Amino acid sequence: MIKAFIGSNEYRETRAIRLTIWNEYIDEKEIAESAAIYPRGMHVALAAGLAPYGFRIHTATFEEPQHGLTEQVLNHTDVLIWWGHAAHDQVSDEVVERVYQRVLNGMGLIVLHSGHFSKLFRKLMGTTCELKWRVAKEKQLLWIVNPAHPITAGVGSYIELEEEEMYGEFFDIPVPDELIFVGWFQGGEVFRSGCAFYRRLGKIFYFQPGHETYPTFYNPQILRVIANAVQWAASAHGAAPVFGYSPPISHIDEN
Repeated sequence: MIKAFIGSNEYRETRAIRLTIWNEYIDEKEIAESAAIYPRGMHVALAAGLAPYGFRIHTATFEEPQHGLTEQVLNHTDVLIWWGHAAHDQVSDEVVERVYQRVLNGMGLIVLHSGHFSKLFRKLMGTTCELKWRVAKEKQLLWIVNPAHPITAGVGSYIELEEEEMYGEFFDIPVPDELIFVGWFQGGEVFRSGCAFYRRLGKIFYFQPGHETYPTFYNPQILRVIANAVQWAASAHGAAPVFGYSPPISHIDEN
């Protein structure tokens, strides 16, 4: 716990961000290329790469009871990272609803790569989240188009990846509240690669890189973007909205 004194009496307390990294952990056990790059799973690689940023990190995977996302885990999570691919349709609707409600109530969410097609992301977006794709070991440039955004801090003007899966437009999502990265691929396509959304009290960042057979999650710039996104998604929000009948806050003259 850190205390920052303001004036003589008042102070503010901050604590480490509680980060849960959720990964299916299926491809790494079934695809040899993925197992060679992420022998203990992408969640472990991400946890190690994000550890220097001071987060309190917990990991969870698809095969755990309730996919590791129990009410207790989510109630002690400030930001959730989500990576899924092979088992989107097998994720429990009950768990999806639980996570969805936590996001609406203020938990941050970082959706990586193929997580765009998860039940959770599609529910939050209200669209199909379909896109074009191609796996061809092609170069990608991730261009920052909103350098004022805190997610871009310390990254430079672009990120170069020697190999990444192509995702191409049209990406069937709502117009992002903030577009932060635009990706270009060697084959000629472009893509809205970094998009921020607000859903009630929750902040959501979708980040496109992270194919299971490429070492993207060892790239220091990629890890910096994800760490920045966690800090942004965990930032303070206002009071929870109240719905339904509302009594007047001042006198109403009914005559």
